[in-house]
Amino acid sequence: MIDAIDITKYYGDFPAVTGLNFSVEQGEILGFLGPNGAGKSTTMKILTGFIPPSSGTAKIAGYDIVEQSLLARRHIGYLPETVPLYEDMEVSDYLSFMGQIRGMSSSQLKKRIDEVVELCRLEEYRNTIIGKLSKGYRQRVGISQAILHEPDVLVLDEPTIGIDPIQVVETRQLIKNLGEEHTLILSSHILPEVSMICDRVIIIHEGQIVAVDDPGNLGTNLSGIERVEIEVKGPNREILPVLEEIDGIQSIERIPVTGGAYHRYHITVDIGRDLRHDLAKVIVANGWELLKLQSLGMSLEEIFLRLTIEEEELPSPPGEAS
Repeated sequence: MIDAIDITKYYGDFPAVTGLNFSVEQGEILGFLGPNGAGKSTTMKILTGFIPPSSGTAKIAGYDIVEQSLLARRHIGYLPETVPLYEDMEVSDYLSFMGQIRGMSSSQLKKRIDEVVELCRLEEYRNTIIGKLSKGYRQRVGISQAILHEPDVLVLDEPTIGIDPIQVVETRQLIKNLGEEHTLILSSHILPEVSMICDRVIIIHEGQIVAVDDPGNLGTNLSGIERVEIEVKGPNREILPVLEEIDGIQSIERIPVTGGAYHRYHITVDIGRDLRHDLAKVIVANGWELLKLQSLGMSLEEIFLRLTIEEEELPSPPGEAS
């Protein structure tokens, strides 16, 4: 549905993005994650035809965004970081205006405005002047105009930035609902947002892609190890030697637990090894009580920091020479 092919964009001599290659399948929600200034918005503007690439191209629903820009843009709904709203217009009038620009017929437009107003929960505000709405509801108006013409692809650039926590939750749920019927790119620097909503994540840093995977796999692939957490009720002096004998275990770390009614261990195993069955079997065979057994991965925040912050940029601990 979306194919980015060696996209590069220069502003003067400055490379905003360099050699970006990725694809988004139909029905997929892709998170485009990076710190401010990483090149996210530049990439979104190129994909939606707002600015041309210096080299490379992208295809939207099979149409080249450079050579077939108008055809490609018919398949795109775009919510830029700063939503371009006419604040002196009522919500319904604004949506009608946007639909006319896109060539929608009067009958099609009336039906579709009713649908998007209901979907974005704007029913009681459809006759309200946009300038009187909160920022959260303005974002909903922006999303409404993006989906008005029933595009195949939605590109949302920082859709929850600057809105209150309640609106954030509701907007995220709206995005998830939209992802059921659209191919969707969500650009954000908010880590939990991407982790909760997206099927797959691209991490961009200084204009280049540094990682692509689903949120769950990123940690394993980055660290080269897998970790398991277990909680066991039994004597620690007996448990540890038995666990250490299991083939495939690299290390075992005992984690302090308040009260001491059970023992918690973080176990590092060889990449590609799933030892949960072996661990459970050994614990039960020795008559100990297994209270918890789960895989651990790096959080998206840990991954993000690992990939986008150079070690030499981190501050030295107190007392160490800089």
